[in-house]
Amino acid sequence: MKLHGLLWAAVLLILMPQANAQKPFTLEQVLSAPFPANLTAAKQNNRVAWTLNQEGRRNIWVTEGPGFMARQITKYNEDDGQELSDVSFSADSNTIVYVRGQGKNAAGQVPNPTSGPAGTEQAVWTVAWGGGEPKRVDAGHSPQISSRGTIAYAKDGQIWIAPLDGAEKLQQLVVRGQNIDPHWSPDGSQLAFVSARNDHAFIGVCDVRAKTVHFMAPSVDSDGNPAWSMDGKRIAFVRRPAEARDAPQGYFIAPDKPHPWAIWVADAAAGTAREIWHSSGTLQGSFPYMAEDTGGGVINWAANNQLVIASEEDGWQHLYALPVDGGVPKLLTPGNCEVEQWSFTPDKKAVLFSSNCNDIDRRHLWRAYASGGEVRRLTSGEGVEWSPLALTAPFAGETWPEDFPSDLLVAPRQVIFKSADGVELHAQLFLPAGIKAGEKRPALIFLHGGPMRQMLLGWHYMYYYSNSYSMNQYLVSRGYIVLALNYRSGIGYGRAFREAQGRAGRGATEYQDVVAAGKYLLGPSDVDAKRIGLWGGSYGGYLTALGLGRNSDLFAAGVDLHGVHDWPTDNWDGKNVPTELNKLAHDSSPVTSVNTWKSPVLFIHGDDDRNVYFTQTVDLVARLREKGVEIEQLVFPDDVHDFLLHRNWLAAYHAASDFFDRHFKTPGN
Repeated sequence: MKLHGLLWAAVLLILMPQANAQKPFTLEQVLSAPFPANLTAAKQNNRVAWTLNQEGRRNIWVTEGPGFMARQITKYNEDDGQELSDVSFSADSNTIVYVRGQGKNAAGQVPNPTSGPAGTEQAVWTVAWGGGEPKRVDAGHSPQISSRGTIAYAKDGQIWIAPLDGAEKLQQLVVRGQNIDPHWSPDGSQLAFVSARNDHAFIGVCDVRAKTVHFMAPSVDSDGNPAWSMDGKRIAFVRRPAEARDAPQGYFIAPDKPHPWAIWVADAAAGTAREIWHSSGTLQGSFPYMAEDTGGGVINWAANNQLVIASEEDGWQHLYALPVDGGVPKLLTPGNCEVEQWSFTPDKKAVLFSSNCNDIDRRHLWRAYASGGEVRRLTSGEGVEWSPLALTAPFAGETWPEDFPSDLLVAPRQVIFKSADGVELHAQLFLPAGIKAGEKRPALIFLHGGPMRQMLLGWHYMYYYSNSYSMNQYLVSRGYIVLALNYRSGIGYGRAFREAQGRAGRGATEYQDVVAAGKYLLGPSDVDAKRIGLWGGSYGGYLTALGLGRNSDLFAAGVDLHGVHDWPTDNWDGKNVPTELNKLAHDSSPVTSVNTWKSPVLFIHGDDDRNVYFTQTVDLVARLREKGVEIEQLVFPDDVHDFLLHRNWLAAYHAASDFFDRHFKTPGN
């Protein structure tokens, strides 16, 4: 494919094939799709870099205009579980900085999924544009390169500075608190950062040459998300008001309440600041935390003294233009749809973003201007596009394995139905080719994690769900009907859907969506009502376990990957939650349904999981054993939540497929 003016990390775009006669392919083949991420572009020329995961071998790849021929510049040749992230260019575009390895768990341990006696680390590295051996800078993460060739990075809650060429020794900014999120001023002379102090946080600014630090209008509130003005004289930041220390906290258990926020602008030299805007006090006006996780930043400084901010004030995540001197934000991206990943053109006049506008179960690319005006759709069709960056020339390139089964995959269909309480639900239906009239096939419901995720009508832009999509295609090739459900509390359908009342530990209202999906599958004459199963990971594991426990009459078997089984266990979600709410959370958990649990289950979990504690599976297995439930298990010592080893993904999915084959006896096997 060739695209003028844009490059995106959608190398996984496959032309959606027609469902011809189903032919067999292996799980190894369909999981061999290379996964690109961390797409970044140089500021001065048409150089581009990204990471590529090829069956667990993670490397830095680059390309350059006008020819844009892709080449690999690192040589990590093992499936060793060492992630690559935080890729960026030096000012002269001749050096690439990146992080290798993942962060520490609560015990201070870095992931070591191969259980290697030498151990592992998370460290900042550099590699020359022309290639050669990478150079280790230091242990740490979140590197930011200044225009003067200096790297700032975080290590053990402190900010460190290192010269890009390694000519000088490392320096620590000695500041009390947990110091994170470094941001260089445009001229590279000052460094803004967040200094977290438990119940409050400051924006600090360090003058690197003078070796001084001062804080922007310090208060009892929590400040974050600093963004420099284009001339380096001002800093915009978010201020969130202080909360009483006994206020209930936690996303999955604590009662929903508004989380207001405000934008302040500081004079970087004087340290004085003033509020230029604040949100409403409604739930929809709450801080848009999705913009931090999957967006392009809550605040971006754009041309003509405009800030581009993210907000969900109208019930959807959108971008707004806000004059830096204050005023009413102007909506830039209207519609009943979500804006997700965004970046800016070099002149900061236009923003490029991915969105599901006009195609709610896919992602396409759009362009808007900070000054307002027409929003232009840049891509369309049956593909899924994401991570837009502005370039000035076309790009084309492929890194596909020769035996990838592109022409053997099926195109999922959009289906829409309602839950028992009237909530509209979207799902993707995968139908195997060649179903004969009157033939009864087993069916599987896939339940995503998060829960702030949305499964799409194509390959996903996240590695975890790209693998899940591959698995669903593999299961279809083995004769299963597969339904990927977007249950309430997921993204893509507005804030009210995502923050649904009674979700999670507040009553598990989204479980009725799982039941609705099961009943939807009972409608088609080609589904065997006695062979409907569930599978999913994390939050999807939670819903899988709920289904097997509460409705073994409907769901005959299930595969639960690293699922949540008891919300209050270890108080891992929140604090200061009243007793009655903890009881509700417990009653909303699978552990309270073991007495009615009859269906066989396969548990899959890595025991260094930092998202869902391994004890969640230990506890539930112990309870089910007492009840005589048929249990199988696959445990990966030292691997984490999002399995770091490709071979563990293969092992997990082989085990899941074999489990369903043995219990559902798929036709042809």
